[in-house]
Amino acid sequence: MGDERREMRPPSDLDRRSREILDFEREAWKLSVTKERAIRERFGFSPSRYHQVLHRIIDRPEALVYDPMLVRRLRRVREVRRRARTASGLGLRV
Repeated sequence: MGDERREMRPPSDLDRRSREILDFEREAWKLSVTKERAIRERFGFSPSRYHQVLHRIIDRPEALVYDPMLVRRLRRVREVRRRARTASGLGLRV
């Protein structure tokens, strides 16, 4: 089904690595190993570096064209976590 999904997407201006990262993120819940381990094995990044790269990718308009549902979900999750960190730093409860 993953291949069918890829074929249905419109052409994208995203580079190959960015598409691979988004594809990985979409399918990560199916992993048989920890996500951190899979990130290191597949991309050669530390999990911290992977998330830095991922966050830059999801801010790009091309990423939204490539996979709108995934990118919107990742943006929402990032914003919720950002608000929680900010509130925590201010001693507030979210």
